[in-house]
Order: sequence, then structure tokens, then C-alpha cells
Amino acid sequence: MEESDHVARRWEDLDIDILVKIFQSFDIVELTSGIATVCTSWRMACCDPLLWRTLDLSMMKSNFIKIPLEPYVYVDARSDKTLNHLLKTSLSLSQGNIMTLIFHFNLYVSDDLLTYTAERCPRLRRLVMPAWNRIKKTGICKAIRIWQDLESLTMPSIANPAYLLEEIANNCKNFSELKVMGPFDNFFAATIITYLPKVRVLSLRCSMLVKDTLISILDELRNLEVLNISHCLLIEIPPPPAPRRIMRELDQCILDKASRLREFLTCMKDSCIMCQRTRNDEGLMRWYKYEEGVWKADEVSSLSL
Repeated sequence: MEESDHVARRWEDLDIDILVKIFQSFDIVELTSGIATVCTSWRMACCDPLLWRTLDLSMMKSNFIKIPLEPYVYVDARSDKTLNHLLKTSLSLSQGNIMTLIFHFNLYVSDDLLTYTAERCPRLRRLVMPAWNRIKKTGICKAIRIWQDLESLTMPSIANPAYLLEEIANNCKNFSELKVMGPFDNFFAATIITYLPKVRVLSLRCSMLVKDTLISILDELRNLEVLNISHCLLIEIPPPPAPRRIMRELDQCILDKASRLREFLTCMKDSCIMCQRTRNDEGLMRWYKYEEGVWKADEVSSLSL
């Protein structure tokens, strides 16, 4: 009996769909490590839109030290070089198909790199912002003008949110979700009420929140459907000379106002580890102290990473 001829198939001859399925199991570092340069078919597979709906850089943190002058951080050159290579390679392979972009809160992206990124993923719908320190007003505003399809933003708190939210209001007509990580005061609330009155989902989890600010949100954001104040440090400030106090439970006034919402997510339990951490950090969560990735959680499923 004669042996049948056996013809071995070469890797580059694999069906593109099979290659894409294989590459879907790779992380971002592996995808950008040079496999796209192996051959034409591998590059075609590496550029498939299925691989680039989400660009998740949440595992990347800058190597930095704090300094007394603006931008108040010095980022190691090697750290910047690594980010530049990975991000620019990803943007090249994605061919404009990225719809969700996730940065780590301790990643210090330069103004120029943010603009470069915006120009190469104009269809972005969801953004999780990096740290603000090296991003200027002109840079983020230029990016928002490009991201006209933006629907959801997770951002570190910012001292002057007005220019950012006004830019979103003017350019992002489908914007509906906002998550703020950090201090949230009356001014921030008033800015949202002014520029984003139609926002439907708002998460303030693990922040310091004044009772009057919460009431303003519930009264003024009439289109709001979902509000997450889980693990917040809720403060009541009575007229002087009475001292401010930490609220241990929500009063009936707040519950009545929140009853119109589809979801009102709260947690103020003494036994809750996240509530304990918010209190210990006095409403300004020091996420770097805790488990890696815990900052990405959210009780609102559409905001959880």
C-alpha cells in the first residue's frame, strides 16, 4: 500500500479568519510585538477590526516622581518611549476602528500623544482618561472635537471641569454616561447641570459627596436614569456654628427624590471594605494602595471595565 503524499500547510497560508481567532487570545503587548511584520496575511489578520474594538492600556502605568512645579510629575524617558511605541503601533494596526480606549489613572500621557491618538481613532465612543497632569486644555478640547461619537467618559476629577464639559456638550451629541473618580463638589455638580443636563448615567462611587450637592443632582438632572453613589463619603454641612457630620444612612428626603430613577446604587455599610477605604482616605481614594485593578470596578455594569 503506497503512502499518500502529505503536504504541510505553511502558517502564512492559514485562513485569515483562523488567524484572527488565534490573535484574539493575544494581549496588547503580544499583538504589537512584531507579528504583523511576519507576512502579508498575518498583517491583514492583525488589522482586523475584531481585534481593535477596544484598546485596553489599563495595565500600563508611568514610572514617575512628583515634582513641585507643573506638571508636578517627571516621567522617566524609558516609560514614555514604551508607551509611545505600544500606542502608536496599536493605532497603526487598528486603522481607525477603536471604539473604546482605556488608560490607567496613573498613566501620564503627553498632550501631543493624546492629539495623535484622537486623530487616529475618530470613531471613539468610550474613553477612560489617563492622569491630567501633562494634558493641556487645548489638547483635550481638540481631542473632544474629533471624538464626536463619544458616549461615555470616565475621568479623574479636575479643578475646572467647565471647559471640558462644554466641549463635550458642543460636539458629542450622543453623550450619556459620566464617571468621576475623585472629589466631586458643588461646582462640579453645577457644571454638569449646566452643560450636560441630558446625561443619563452618573457614577460618583468612592468619592466625597456633600448632601446638598446630591440633592442638586437629583433635582436638576431630570433625564438622569442611573446614579451610583456606592461607598461615597456623604457629608452634611449644617448652618454654622454646627460642625459638618458624616451621614451613616440616607434620609427620607433623598430617597424620595431618588425614587424616580431607574437605578439608585448605594452602599454605606460599616462592614463594607470599600466604604471603609473611602472613609480612611477621607473621600479621596488612593487607589495605588489597593489591589491592582480594583479601581476599574463599578456597580453600573456599563461602566465596569
